[in-house]
Amino acid sequence: TSGHTANGTVVEEFILLGFPGSWHSRVSLVVLFALVYSLTVTGNASIIALVWMNRNLHTPMYFFLCNLSFLEIWYTTGVVPKAIGVMLGTSQTISFSVCIFQLFFLLSLGSVECFLLSAMAYDRYLAICYPLRYSSLMNSVISARLAISSWLGGFLAISLLAFLTSRLTFCGPDVINHFFCDIDACLALSCSDRWPVELATFLVSIIVVVASCVVILVSYVFIIYSILRIQSAHGRKKAFSTCSAHLTVVTIWYGSIIFLYVKPSAQNSMDVKKIVNTLSTIVTPLLNPFIYTFRNKEVKQAL
Repeated sequence: TSGHTANGTVVEEFILLGFPGSWHSRVSLVVLFALVYSLTVTGNASIIALVWMNRNLHTPMYFFLCNLSFLEIWYTTGVVPKAIGVMLGTSQTISFSVCIFQLFFLLSLGSVECFLLSAMAYDRYLAICYPLRYSSLMNSVISARLAISSWLGGFLAISLLAFLTSRLTFCGPDVINHFFCDIDACLALSCSDRWPVELATFLVSIIVVVASCVVILVSYVFIIYSILRIQSAHGRKKAFSTCSAHLTVVTIWYGSIIFLYVKPSAQNSMDVKKIVNTLSTIVTPLLNPFIYTFRNKEVKQAL
């Protein structure tokens, strides 16, 4: 459904600005994006292959990590190819329906990531606080249920938001100052009543971001308390090393989300937002495999 304007014409597509600048600077960015994208896909696919081929890594922790890697491949695929087309000037337009689909796809995957990271925090909490009962508390069936719930929950949480956004009316201008369809950019262009979408965005961010953040924080309060009670320094270091990779990923991910979406006004400078979006949609998916492999003895041995 395209939005009808007051004079009856229909806005059927938007123009994505990307990163305005000289041809040379845009080509440099294209090369950088393409390089990071290929490394991201290769790195995350390698983790999935490595876990799949090594029986030692068939544990809930690595099962969640495979889910995260699979998600990162799709998350970055939802942004980079189109962003490259925009920067080269070969596909700067995006139809209304594709724009809504991209927005739905990216926000859903972002929500899934929040839920997955909280499931991983819960998994680490069980491993460190109940080491003797861990295998019965977190087995393959429970971890599969948590992963499936994360995927379903993420896509369901955003479906109402995407539906409400698709009902908005757009009267022009039709230029989006971004390299992909962002909810804020769409809201800024709408000339119809935006409060249902703004309310839905607020509620979804409370459910997804705040709830998952609370699970992670509570898990880590118990984890740190348990680690501090371990007598030996070696034991404390070993226990903390199993969480350090997850904690690093959580910090980067939630730091960028809170900056982008949990804010008092929608008037964040779009140029600053584009930089932060580049970090969260392109750089973070690249970092995850490296953070997990460099911080982890089991993965190094498997390699």
